[in-house]
Amino acid sequence: MSEWLIRHAAHVVTMDDARRVLRDSDIRLRDGVIVEIGTDLATTGEVVNGAGCVVTPGLVNTHHHLYQTMTRAVPAAQNALLFGWLQTLYPIWARFSPDHMHVSAQVGLAELALSGCTLTSDHLYLYPNGARLDDSIAAAAEVGLRFHPTRGAMSIGQSAGGLPPDTLVENEAAILEDCIRVIDTFHDADPGSMCRVGVAPCSPFSVSRELMRDAAILARDKGVMMHTHLAENDEDIAYSLDQFGCRPGQYAQDLGWVGPDVWHAHCVKLDASEIALFAETGTGVAHCPCSNCRLGSGIAPVRAMRDEGVPVGLGVDGSASNDAGNLVAEARQAMLLQRVARGADAMSAHEALEIATRCGADVLGRPDCGRIAVGKRADLAIWDVSGVASAGSWDAAALLLAGPTTVRDLFVEGRQIVRDGHMVTLDLGAVVARQNALARTLSEDM
Repeated sequence: MSEWLIRHAAHVVTMDDARRVLRDSDIRLRDGVIVEIGTDLATTGEVVNGAGCVVTPGLVNTHHHLYQTMTRAVPAAQNALLFGWLQTLYPIWARFSPDHMHVSAQVGLAELALSGCTLTSDHLYLYPNGARLDDSIAAAAEVGLRFHPTRGAMSIGQSAGGLPPDTLVENEAAILEDCIRVIDTFHDADPGSMCRVGVAPCSPFSVSRELMRDAAILARDKGVMMHTHLAENDEDIAYSLDQFGCRPGQYAQDLGWVGPDVWHAHCVKLDASEIALFAETGTGVAHCPCSNCRLGSGIAPVRAMRDEGVPVGLGVDGSASNDAGNLVAEARQAMLLQRVARGADAMSAHEALEIATRCGADVLGRPDCGRIAVGKRADLAIWDVSGVASAGSWDAAALLLAGPTTVRDLFVEGRQIVRDGHMVTLDLGAVVARQNALARTLSEDM
């Protein structure tokens, strides 16, 4: 039996059904589950001092491309819009090996962990030189994060009118066959699962209509979730109107890509009818504010989505477009952008944190995560608010207004992943050195 007690936490932001914020409270974890919340609790396990700290549910990242941490701040892509950005980076990614994929995932997952993330999805849609989704799944097991990898794909290359080079696209029958393989090998639907696999054609402009439809049929036959990019910027909308004769929301609906088992990344340019469609069908959205700013895509209508009842989670997106993978910083950015667009009362710090925890877990179909309540998974982030970032704050629980951007401690399934601000599950210094060496070789060969 594994047991921990977090004692005398200054604030516990529970995100439970009542959205309670508790003061001077204890939390007892046993065998991966939260078993007791109260004061002066007893334990036979290890004690963590929560004095001067805020405890939140572990943050949830609903959209990432972990392989891209190998290509941050590439000069030729720094000032490009989405389509030009992709066309610049595709030739670099085409040279990746399984080692590039694995190391890049390790770095990206560690970065997420240090920013308070306990559960992350990943969208891997290219597989050059023998790379497989297995490479990222292995990295997540080593780091210790709860992982929702998705088997992405591209099947329409430049010769057929698509964006990616032909060397990065796959045969559609082979794509579906490998989806079945990774689901059968790695997907775990049980409560407390550490790995659930999804099906994720990259985007409407990189796969065929037939693959989108067949992927949805396969996913529902296997009982797994579905993910893709949608309505990311004006170019995306123009492509949909030109190629499909309809807006992205209608295209998604026609091919079976709406419902509570579906979540779409970005959705910056959804109109009122598409927002209503998503609300009616329970279709989720992964909001990626920093990436949307970095690529000049715009401000997603998150306030309108939430007011209509669309499930919205938070995503850092790939580090080649965001250049960072800090999820608590992403939550602050989400709050600030809605205020820029709609006024200072458009989104509170508490609501943004809710989107980053409970709501993200719900988007990924994980109501067992994202809240601090008895019976939920023991995924917790402990934030030290005794330092300079929070000095003078009248509300320590308002982390996104005045708080640290790195956790002191992180627990996933009741196991400590970060201790005193340092990874405990891998030698991060050695992994970063390996990443830098691989990235340097890629840049020198351009």
